[in-house]
Amino acid sequence: MELQVLGACPLDCPDTCSWVVTVRDGKSVALRGNRDHPFTRGALCVKVNRYLEHTKAADRILYPMKRVGPKGSGQFERISWDEALAICAAKLAEIVDEHGGEAIWPYQGTGTLGYIQGETGEAGRRFWNVLGASNHDLNICSRAGRDGLRFTNGTAGGMDPETFALSKLILLWGTNTLTSGHHLWKFVQDARAAGAHVVAIDPIRTRTAEQADEHLPIRPGTDGALALGLLHVVLEEGAEDRDYLENHTLGWDEFKAEILQYPPSRVAELTGLPEADIRALGVRLAHTRPTGIRATMGLQRHRGGGSAMRLIACIPGVTGDWRHPGGGIAYSTSAYVPLTVDPREDLLPGPVRSLTMTRLADELDESVKCLWVYAANPMGSTPDQNRIRQRLLREDLFTVVMEQFPTDTVDYADIVLPATMQTEHADLHSGYGHMYLVWNEPAVEPPGECLSTTETFRRLARAMGLTEPALYDSDLELAEQLLAGAPAVNLDQLRKDGWVRLDVPTPFVPFTEGFPTPSGKLEFVSDLAEAAGHSRVATYVPSRTASEVSTRLTLITPASHTFLNTIFANNPELLRRSKDPTVLVNPRDAASRGLTSGQPARVFNAHGELTAKVEITDKVRPGVAAMAKGRWLKLSPGNANTNALIEEADADMAKGPLYHDNWVEIAPADPADPATVEAVEADMTAGSPEAAHKS
Repeated sequence: MELQVLGACPLDCPDTCSWVVTVRDGKSVALRGNRDHPFTRGALCVKVNRYLEHTKAADRILYPMKRVGPKGSGQFERISWDEALAICAAKLAEIVDEHGGEAIWPYQGTGTLGYIQGETGEAGRRFWNVLGASNHDLNICSRAGRDGLRFTNGTAGGMDPETFALSKLILLWGTNTLTSGHHLWKFVQDARAAGAHVVAIDPIRTRTAEQADEHLPIRPGTDGALALGLLHVVLEEGAEDRDYLENHTLGWDEFKAEILQYPPSRVAELTGLPEADIRALGVRLAHTRPTGIRATMGLQRHRGGGSAMRLIACIPGVTGDWRHPGGGIAYSTSAYVPLTVDPREDLLPGPVRSLTMTRLADELDESVKCLWVYAANPMGSTPDQNRIRQRLLREDLFTVVMEQFPTDTVDYADIVLPATMQTEHADLHSGYGHMYLVWNEPAVEPPGECLSTTETFRRLARAMGLTEPALYDSDLELAEQLLAGAPAVNLDQLRKDGWVRLDVPTPFVPFTEGFPTPSGKLEFVSDLAEAAGHSRVATYVPSRTASEVSTRLTLITPASHTFLNTIFANNPELLRRSKDPTVLVNPRDAASRGLTSGQPARVFNAHGELTAKVEITDKVRPGVAAMAKGRWLKLSPGNANTNALIEEADADMAKGPLYHDNWVEIAPADPADPATVEAVEADMTAGSPEAAHKS
């Protein structure tokens, strides 16, 4: 018997594809993108094409396990679910009794974005609230940019990405579309076929930049200055939309004064771009309607990231692009999703502290007695890797990891609980890069003794003797509760069809009825921003590395084309395609360091170091080094990945992490003169922004 089961990709990508699993005699035998879905259009990415293979991998965790070796050794023995639950229940009860619930840190990640099983719906939060556990502040992805957009537009929501097909000028700003959300490219191609001009603004000549009509290799962390410089040219051209400014914006006179401080000559010095290129794009922006801007999460991972996104969001307010389908800015469509998430804060016994995801090295102190990790791999994905390793070695820290594979984090667990994968459980998804809800129907039974996130917490609640009824809601009951905010969506119909478009027009033009700001207008000046400690008027805040002159290199850690964060980084074929860890270096920087292509080199700073092969290329601008994120430590030379080099520090807004705002040096791994490396290390330590945080 053969079935076609509709589902959804669960991974941290804006596209949230609708897929079809072919099931024959109870086994999944094929996977393809859903041809009927208007955004997926039948295609999956190079990573997810191997998803079924991944579910059947030889290293899949299938049974509960208990540590039998030293922490970090990855030595475990198989135990039963009854034993695992009894150990966990007893330990949690002991911690609550002796230290209070806040001694528990439920550390949830973005391994799945589902509303039932994943972080979007805060899966497991009801259980943790009953225990009074600390709140997990999941800040790792998009917070700084979201706040910047909120100060301008009142929301991070913006364009329907499908309307890029109607744009005449497309700015792909700090986003590598062909690697991180490639389904948008079809709509970009539709626009190009109708005559649109596509510009990639990125320090790296990515796959996307190579396919664009124009590439501006901007200095990292100076995007806000470029936004002001482009608007300066718009003013020179007399092309500001005066009617839109008068009727739909707030604070134009103050913002105009800010723009006038950034003529293209000054912006060229700040950004490292030729003044002629800035002027040419400014003229094109001034006279091309509609202009659509795609700016995503990598752009805001530096000290001035929130302010940069705030400024970029001001551009459509000056040009009046919000009037037109295909005009405006697209960052995340999550704000349009009507699902009702109720983590039941009323179950808390009292106020609890928040612990910040990307501050794990700082905040995993002796006050935390239990770290419960699910859908996350902090050893591989979180800043300040070496200090995190030391924290996880604490013998008084009870660590539980719910996982599918033996990640680097699993190696430090006391108890490991086997987790289902997407083809094995029910879930409800929305894309943050499209306008659809997508249902995932389980296609096959879980292998071994794997359990879903929801079922694990139901069983754990029962093992602890908890009586709160909300802890035992079934997955379909949770789905009905989520859809309470979307009365037009029927769960039975959604399960049958697999997807439904959100209740918005086609084409969708946002803000036609005003902006969700205090004034109801696009705000160039914001009282909310000022109250939060930021400039009242949108202004340029440089990244740390852009704010000083140095001979060191700014490290950029973009997404890999073959891994998604650390997911798939153990897949043999995708690991083979990714090749050895490689650091991209500009020829000018390589020459000054005596580096040659293909040689092993040490990439290091005051936090740590790793070994990578050098690739000398003009794909990176001078002063920049680039290494893809996502490698497993245990599958990398030196047992380290890029997060060994990332400082645990915050962006200007919402505690956003600084993955693209760190100094590094590079030296041959086997230098002829060791004193040379010692001198460079001394320079890195003395006076560097990392020095104060050296562990």
